[in-house]
Amino acid sequence: MIIVEQTDPHHPQATGLLRQSHALMESLFPPEDNFYLDIDQLCADNIHFFTARIGDNILGTGALANKGTYGEVKSMFVDEAARGKGIADALLRQIEDTARAESLPALKLETGNVLHAAHKLYRRHGFTDCGPFGDYEQAHSSIFMEKSL
Repeated sequence: MIIVEQTDPHHPQATGLLRQSHALMESLFPPEDNFYLDIDQLCADNIHFFTARIGDNILGTGALANKGTYGEVKSMFVDEAARGKGIADALLRQIEDTARAESLPALKLETGNVLHAAHKLYRRHGFTDCGPFGDYEQAHSSIFMEKSL
C-alpha cells in the first residue's frame, strides 16, 4: 500500500531522492532552465512537501507551493526502481487535494520538454498546456501546464 504524507524535506530518504532528481535535471537541462527548489526552499511556510512510501521506504516526492492565486506543483520525483507502481499518481492526487482544501482555483507547473513520462502523468490528471506563469519566462526546454480546480 502506498502511503502519502507530509514530510520534512530533510528526512534522509527524502533528501536522497531530491538529490537524485536535481542531478537528473542538471544532466538534462542547462543551468538557466533548471527551476527546482533546493531542500531548504522546500521548508518555506507556503510549501507542503509530501513523500510517498511503501512500508518504510520513501519512493517518491512532490510538493505544492501555494502562490496565493494558484498552486504550483514542484519536486515531483519517483525512484527509478519504483516507477509504474502508482506513486506519482498518489502524490499528485494528494497535491490536488491539498490545493482544493486551500481553496486554490488552479494548479500550474513547469516541467522539462524531454520528460515524456511526466507529460503523460500530468495529462492523465487533466493538465493542459499553457504559457509561462509567475516569474517564469519562456524557456526552450520548458513545458508549462495548468489544471483548473
